[in-house]
Amino acid sequence: MDLQEQLKKMFPEHVQEESPVDPSEGNSIWLQEEPIICKYEKRKGKPITILEGYTGATADFKILAKELKKTLSVGGSFKEDKIIIQGDYRDKIMSMLKEKGFNVKRVGG
Repeated sequence: MDLQEQLKKMFPEHVQEESPVDPSEGNSIWLQEEPIICKYEKRKGKPITILEGYTGATADFKILAKELKKTLSVGGSFKEDKIIIQGDYRDKIMSMLKEKGFNVKRVGG
């Protein structure tokens, strides 16, 4: 007897509501055809990684920025439709974005 059957015996009047389960819930960010540009710069002598070229909703890009910063355990910001990550993490960021299904293009040295 599984858990659902036991619950039905204990609470026969209860009506179970169907919750919509989205299989792509973990990846709810809109994917695009054009690649995201991943480039490296130095500002005030410190390395930064910049991601730009996302054509989806700004809220989705902010969610992506937060997820990248949390995963890499680094600081960064979201300004003018660009994600700025402190440090040179191009390889890690590109592999993470490719796992999510994005096309990524590396620009710069």
